[in-house]
Amino acid sequence: MNAVVAAVLIMLVLSLCRIHVVVALIIGAISGGLMAGMSLETTINAFNTGLGGGATVALSYATLGAFAVAIGKSGLAHALADKALAIVGRQDDGGAATGIRFMIIGLLLAVAISSQNILPIHIAFIPLVVPPLLYVMAKLHMDRRLVACVLTFGLITPYMFLPVGFGGIYLNEILLANVGDNGVDASELNVMSAMALPALGMLIGLLIAVFFSYRGGRGYDLKRIEQTERVDVKYNPKTLVMALVAIAVAFVVQLWLGSMILGALAGFVLFNISGVVKWKEADDLFTEGMKMLAMIGFIMIAANGFAEVMRETGEIASLVEGSVAAIGDNKALAALLMLVVGLLITMGIGSSFSTIPIIAALYVPLALQLGFSPLAIVALVGTAGALGDAGSPASDSTLGPTAGLNVDGQHNHIWDTVVPTFLHYNLPLLAFGWLAAMVL
Repeated sequence: MNAVVAAVLIMLVLSLCRIHVVVALIIGAISGGLMAGMSLETTINAFNTGLGGGATVALSYATLGAFAVAIGKSGLAHALADKALAIVGRQDDGGAATGIRFMIIGLLLAVAISSQNILPIHIAFIPLVVPPLLYVMAKLHMDRRLVACVLTFGLITPYMFLPVGFGGIYLNEILLANVGDNGVDASELNVMSAMALPALGMLIGLLIAVFFSYRGGRGYDLKRIEQTERVDVKYNPKTLVMALVAIAVAFVVQLWLGSMILGALAGFVLFNISGVVKWKEADDLFTEGMKMLAMIGFIMIAANGFAEVMRETGEIASLVEGSVAAIGDNKALAALLMLVVGLLITMGIGSSFSTIPIIAALYVPLALQLGFSPLAIVALVGTAGALGDAGSPASDSTLGPTAGLNVDGQHNHIWDTVVPTFLHYNLPLLAFGWLAAMVL
């Protein structure tokens, strides 16, 4: 068996058996390196070399966690939750409760989509907005697996389809650039037309999750929420205004300096200067916030080590070449195998942005040889890269939702985020990506 496939499967099986994702990534990386003929020392050295690539992301999330706790202290998100809770308390009929459920879903979806373009902070909004809403969602018996699917849709679909914000990076700077570098004239192509069908597949997966899979209720322990997420935070107009100003400052600094770390730090310092966060409380709050997103940081660091070992094995290329050899002249089979290989690579690496350069070099010449149109090639490579972002234990598109939904320990990363998002998004994306490659 190909070492990359084996490593990814080992990592996924261990994760499904409730082994911690960091442990699963380490065991999977070592297993893959040894199966590829690398020595244990070489494998460990490659893993250690890759760890540094995740350090910046980990520190970014740690500082964002501290900023999130400071915003929580201001009461901004709790003010929103209190409004919703008051409406729930006044209404007894199911219709009103259903309306509030859809209002929360719509709010989270809009914020998630905006986090990719209008306010490009990616998953940073989740620890700010989601934990204060957990009490309201529990009162409404909302299934958190539904919320995970909503958040993941909003984190992935915009960059797949809209060429602005993170989508501008993925579609223009990575996808079209790599397709162009490998022999396709992409200068006149409409990338939104190429990715419309795959994005439609994501939308169908979302609708299935909202209206069928998780439309029923699910019970959560309200006392556990009260113990971990304060539901009686005091706030006033001053603290709410300062929270809005701090968010704006963090956003401006992030865009100005290109650093989430400095943006979050600027927002946190502003909370200190304004008095919303007392100086004597600042150290404890910063530590508390860093702990909140520490798991994401460690998983992202381990995932970078895993990805480096996979690259060092040299078997990513042989995996793609092996699928090419099995294809022959069958366009339908070619499209399917390319998408499946892309799924496996992204599931292991955890980043669609990193997958495109790996697969484009071999996919584009093969697709040209088989007679795929330029638009179909863009759809094929773009979908193959995005496949696996939803449903990967090491992707920030699944880690982010878990970080917000599991603050009280009632939401399992693998079974409540990874498995639902894999089923609702990867399967439709696989089908609609294949369809796009065949009809465009």
